[in-house]
Amino acid sequence: MKWQPTVAAFLMTGAALCGNASATSLQPFQMVRSLQVVQDRIANGDHAALPMQQKLLGIIDDRLRAASAGDFTDQRNLRALLIYGLSGGNPRTLETIFSELDLEGEQAKLGSAIVSYARGDFQSARDGLRAIDPMALDPEVGPAVALVTAAVLAADEPATAARLLDDARLLSPGTLIEEAALRRSIPVAAALNDTQRFASASEQYARRFLRSPYASQFADSFVAAIVALHETVDLSVIDDVVAQMSNEQARIIYLRLARKSAIEGYDRLQAFASEKATNHAEQSEAGEDPRATLYANMASVTSDNVDAVLTALAGIDRERLSEQDRELLDAAKAVARAVLNRPIDEAEDHAAQNAVAAAMERSRPPAEGEAEKTHTPADDEIEAAETYLRDMRDRLQAVDALLVKETGE
Repeated sequence: MKWQPTVAAFLMTGAALCGNASATSLQPFQMVRSLQVVQDRIANGDHAALPMQQKLLGIIDDRLRAASAGDFTDQRNLRALLIYGLSGGNPRTLETIFSELDLEGEQAKLGSAIVSYARGDFQSARDGLRAIDPMALDPEVGPAVALVTAAVLAADEPATAARLLDDARLLSPGTLIEEAALRRSIPVAAALNDTQRFASASEQYARRFLRSPYASQFADSFVAAIVALHETVDLSVIDDVVAQMSNEQARIIYLRLARKSAIEGYDRLQAFASEKATNHAEQSEAGEDPRATLYANMASVTSDNVDAVLTALAGIDRERLSEQDRELLDAAKAVARAVLNRPIDEAEDHAAQNAVAAAMERSRPPAEGEAEKTHTPADDEIEAAETYLRDMRDRLQAVDALLVKETGE
């Protein structure tokens, strides 16, 4: 039967965190149970429990270092050691303890894999964990094994990782393990191009774990997955998930999505997200957000609307933008102005290429045996010209890409 949080567990945790001498007399399994209580509080939105978790991991580490091999003949303490290792335990402590234990069979394989994982040797961890069935393990250990195995397999075997994340959720409902499994299911779903799994995991996470301190990681994965699934994702699913959020959270999600979509040139997502970001900005106390205006216009320049786009971009307050967004604003203005200008003449383009080549030749370091050239103000001018020409060519390429996309040629 899975251990349930009790008042006694909170008292033990408090004693440990305060450095009370009684904490050092606790058995490892008692201290790890306290760690699990703290982790579940984190999943339920207790941000103050985050530093408690780190403090408690350190105290457990000290207790484990003081333990003898005989302490781990108690299977409860051995399970606690495994859970500690799977929770980000100290690799040196784990190496020392497991080297002194006489484990056999699956326990030995699992212990070795956990040490490899703690050391950052994910290849060895994959090899060891792949052969272990989390569903066949003790119910206290199985969920953490499923979660960690999914993490080390996600890049190369996303389908296997998806199954393991489902196992982790089913084995440990309402815990930090379920929160992490749902959160990690989102990039895995994107890798599998599985819009149904993406929608289910996102909706469940938003409904149950938005107060978690790790919700910002969910937001990053959510936006990245939408962009990755831009061709097939159902926009109503995005609305349903974001509807669970506060107005400020929703505004940030849509702004991030609008920015990424604009940069990638995904018009459907860009238009959708920009409109939503603008609507949420209007509902906030800060009022209109200049980022929404920037993202709505930066990827939609055509010969028909270029004047309106330039007017909108000119009205943006640069001081309210980040440095990165100021660069985007400048690039968007340059592209829009280039659309208004005549195409560059072929002869001018050839001359520009020659100028860049000459500048690069003059700025290259001398070959062995060559005399070192004296740097002159003219060299500064050539370097500036080279940078300018490169910049203009990049911008013209961006214009070409936009125009090709617009005409379909």
